[in-house]
Amino acid sequence: MASNSTSRGSSSSSQWTRQEDKAFERALAVYDTDTPDRWHNVARYMGGTKSVEEVRRHYQLLEVDVAQIESGGVPFHWYAAAPPPAKLHQRG
Repeated sequence: MASNSTSRGSSSSSQWTRQEDKAFERALAVYDTDTPDRWHNVARYMGGTKSVEEVRRHYQLLEVDVAQIESGGVPFHWYAAAPPPAKLHQRG
């Protein structure tokens, strides 16, 4: 998500590195939706590099990305190392 989030950000503070994305993912695993003050805890987990509003907005963008993927709105590209599903089940 780092490349998507950086292209959407209008300021340098909204840009996320790969390391920040990984820390964000870990924070979401630690502080689930039932955690009181979830976004404050996630921001604190980020080591002060992101504000509460930045982590909340980053999560909202993540939800949009996931919804687009699940609805088929994002094309999936097959690469030579991973044949399309129809070929995976064929036996030669």
